[in-house]
Formats: sequence, structure tokens, C-alpha cells
Amino acid sequence: MARFATSNADDALDLVQDAMLDFVRRYVERPDSEWHVLFYRILQSRITDWYRRSSVRNRFRHWFGADDGNEGNDPFQNIADPSISDPAENVNRRFTAEAVESAVRQLPLRQRQAFLLRAWEGFDVAQTAAVMGCSEGSVKTHYSRAVHALRALLEEYRP
Repeated sequence: MARFATSNADDALDLVQDAMLDFVRRYVERPDSEWHVLFYRILQSRITDWYRRSSVRNRFRHWFGADDGNEGNDPFQNIADPSISDPAENVNRRFTAEAVESAVRQLPLRQRQAFLLRAWEGFDVAQTAAVMGCSEGSVKTHYSRAVHALRALLEEYRP
């Protein structure tokens, strides 16, 4: 989730590490059953803070004409997957994965959060609402809108 939010593995790891340290500091005495939701709640707060800081930083970079800091692609992304014997299938899977990742990134923040928490992390509606700090009805609305938007964005990839 953090990698989707930041589009940068290093920033994502920093966010997760910061969230984990804060979680341990605050909630180590809480019951184990609550940890999962509490951690994701902290992580979502960190992601929101990261968006705010990035917004301010990008304004200043734009004013001063600074670069966005992208050094290029990860060289490991160009290594062939040994489990796929057909190169055409490998390319097809890569394009599909990139399309899904791009589509998820296009979602508004709250829809992306609801979708990733529900579909990828396997949270139920109540847990997702607790993480996002909103009502269960709001989670259902955000998730439904995200699914419909993703279906529209990924229509060409449907079998």
C-alpha cells in the first residue's frame, strides 16, 4: 500500500518503518487481535502526511525548477521471470501488471485506500472503516466506486 502511495520503494519502506515504530511505541500493551487494524490505521496516517509534505515540496520544486529526483528504472525489473517459459506471456503479464498498477494509482486516495485494504489486505468492512477513520457506509461507497472505476479503466484486459 505504501509503495502504491509513494511510487517509490525507499519512501514506502520509510513510511512502513516509521509506522511500525510508532505502533510499537503506542500500542504494545493492546491485545494482539487489535494490532492489525491499529498498524494499518497508523500507516494510513503516515501516507496522508506524506501526500501533504509531497504537495508542499513539489510546489517549491516547481518554483525553483528542480527535478523530481527519479534516477531511472530498477534494473531488476528487466530480468525475465524463470517460471514463465514463453517470452510473449512474460511481456503480456508485465503489461497487464503495469496496467493494473497504473489504474489503482489513478483512483482518488480514499477509493485507493478502501480498495487496497478490502481487496488486497483482506480486511472486512468494519476493520477497513476503523483503519480509514470513517463509517462502514463510507467504506462501502469508496470500495464500490473504486471497483467500478477499475473495471472501466481495465476493460481491455478482461477475458
